[in-house]
Amino acid sequence: MFISNAYAASAPATDIMSFLPMVVIFVLFYFMLIRPQIKQAKQHKTMLETLKTGDEVATTGGIVGKVTKVGENFVSIEIAVNTVVNVQKHTVQTLLPPGTLKSI
Repeated sequence: MFISNAYAASAPATDIMSFLPMVVIFVLFYFMLIRPQIKQAKQHKTMLETLKTGDEVATTGGIVGKVTKVGENFVSIEIAVNTVVNVQKHTVQTLLPPGTLKSI
């Protein structure tokens, strides 16, 4: 008498409108996060493939210098007269315009 009967809820309707918010979020993530990062990674890979002796570069560690030797995995960078450092190729971050080192 004092306790009311409990009935099971009816099954929710599974239509396209219930999945629409997830689809919209995925599309936003793709165009705002994933796609630009893929584009930037392609540009960086292309830059590393076209790297040649004499290019002026900056590394992720902040080293700025002129490329003296390009290997398969390593790059030799001259940071001062008769001072050459070897860094991993993927740490080269930016290809600088020619003449940048003289202006520093």
